[in-house]
Amino acid sequence: MQILSFPRRAVLGLLLPLLLFSAVAKAQSAKPATPASVAKPTAPTSPWLFAGFKKDSKDGVYYAISLDGYHWHLANGGKPVVPPTDPAELMRDPFIQRAPDGGFRMVWTWSWYSPHVIGYSESRDLVSWSQHRQLAVMNNEPNAINVWAPALYFEPAEKRWLIFWSSTIPGRSLGDDSGDIAKLPTAAPPVGLNHRIYSTTTTDFQTFTPAKLFFDPGYSVIDATLLPPTKPSDHFVLIYKDERKVPLEKHLVTATGPSFEGPWSNLSQPISEPWSEGAAIIPVADGFLAYYDHYSQGQHYGAVFSPDLVHWTDALARISFPAGMRHGSFVQITQAEYDRLNALAPATTPEGAAQEAK
Repeated sequence: MQILSFPRRAVLGLLLPLLLFSAVAKAQSAKPATPASVAKPTAPTSPWLFAGFKKDSKDGVYYAISLDGYHWHLANGGKPVVPPTDPAELMRDPFIQRAPDGGFRMVWTWSWYSPHVIGYSESRDLVSWSQHRQLAVMNNEPNAINVWAPALYFEPAEKRWLIFWSSTIPGRSLGDDSGDIAKLPTAAPPVGLNHRIYSTTTTDFQTFTPAKLFFDPGYSVIDATLLPPTKPSDHFVLIYKDERKVPLEKHLVTATGPSFEGPWSNLSQPISEPWSEGAAIIPVADGFLAYYDHYSQGQHYGAVFSPDLVHWTDALARISFPAGMRHGSFVQITQAEYDRLNALAPATTPEGAAQEAK
């Protein structure tokens, strides 16, 4: 066998490019993570955050957190985490969503009737929130008397945000009002509430498309929220409250559709008892839970369980939820986010500890 020999200069000429390539590759792999690589939770086993209100909603938004979607405890020692920044605002029905950049957006009911706006704020860490703003999402419908319970979703294909809410516009959909009367602060004659779900879209929370009808099942409805597909082959599920009072309905119903904006069909039979509202469906390890505010005849948070989003059974005995929490929203969070919220201002007084234990 012949042994080949190379001059040392030739060997170095071959090795140096390889060494340089290896060094460049290592340097590139060590670059800091870009915003697109922000850690995000993985369904359905990641921790959860519930944002809701208590009593009259004037003291701000409360947080409850959970590791499994079933068992919850209050964060921040049972005190509000997001206080109002305007003395005239309510913070009812808060709805938080994660933005594509990893931060968070929140909308909420700003007032019972006037002004006809919703609240809006942004956060990077769920603790510090920007100055609250009013979003005049119903400007093209000046006769609307209210804007209640907004929900917020990012539509990836369109690269925009979808916002929808409940409104009554007098003179629309006559003959099917809920049986409830608007308690207007003016001397105007009483108005029967005949809510429908309206929507708008935005890319920047500065400009909005004209509000349009989003969902009308032929009767008064409020408090709609969505569950996007958990598998590519699944459909979108809309859950809402049948708001009719005579004869008594006031229970939860689901519908399905092919996209964030429907169209909606396959309306279910009631899946909850009457006096249920503010529902949201979340995936859990063994199926799905629809949580809701049972707001009358003993206020508490209830839940129904489904393995398939079709068949539902009562799940109240399977959950533990802080007493006094009202209509809010659920968002999945990372373990690091859960740990940060769990470390907020632990209860240090007997009164605070008792509140936390509820």
